[in-house]
Amino acid sequence: MNKVILCSLLGSAVALPLLFASSPVYAAEVKVTWENAEKYTDVRPANESRKRFRERTLAALEEHIVELASKLPESQKLTMTVTNVDLAGQVWPSQFVGFGVGAANDVRVIQRVDIPRMTFSYTLSDEQGAVISSAEEVQLKDMNFMESNIRQNRGDTLSYEKIMLEDWFNDTFTTNVAANEE
Repeated sequence: MNKVILCSLLGSAVALPLLFASSPVYAAEVKVTWENAEKYTDVRPANESRKRFRERTLAALEEHIVELASKLPESQKLTMTVTNVDLAGQVWPSQFVGFGVGAANDVRVIQRVDIPRMTFSYTLSDEQGAVISSAEEVQLKDMNFMESNIRQNRGDTLSYEKIMLEDWFNDTFTTNVAANEE
């Protein structure tokens, strides 16, 4: 890690470009394809249209994947094709879970048995297109999702799924980043 002690404004103007010039550049190109998203196991809304909820949910997951890929070198490209998503929990009519007959909204109930899952294929390639890492069918699931989420913000509506992706990403790509840095 580069450390620079800045003593003056002039010194910082000279040192800052040198700091960035010697550091590897990160932010791999990312392409995510959501294949047959309308047929995914569970991307059901509690209180909005299915299409709008699905679009918003998949956009948030894609944004998180892009954020994770920012740790990869700029020269690399991550391509993912997602074939299934099953969000943590299940959506139930509110009267089924004790909110009364007059309540019109559905609610997502999170229980230990309703684990988050995601199925996808991926390819990580270098700038020449050579494959660094790939898999045809990753079946990601987090059976310990309720405990693992303690370390993250429970206020995020997709925190279980994001942590699951983050754990997979760190397990899968940490060695690839180190091996391909120059």
